[in-house]
Amino acid sequence: MADQTLDAKGLNCPLPILKAKKAITALPAGGTLEVLATDPGAVKDFAAFSRTTGHELIEQSTEGNVFRFVLKRKA
Repeated sequence: MADQTLDAKGLNCPLPILKAKKAITALPAGGTLEVLATDPGAVKDFAAFSRTTGHELIEQSTEGNVFRFVLKRKA
């Protein structure tokens, strides 16, 4: 279970990433953030976000039209 969940369903790019960026900075190092999104572009966006920020994308799944990402804040 993640330390915090961000519901970004119904939001289009770039809002899920912007909200995730703000939420993950509020977590302590090593904290986890679960993001729920419905924008199909979020799959590529969160992979790129992880690469560019250093926050680890530790989980990614899809259920119906909801994409779930779990990010771990870098130390």
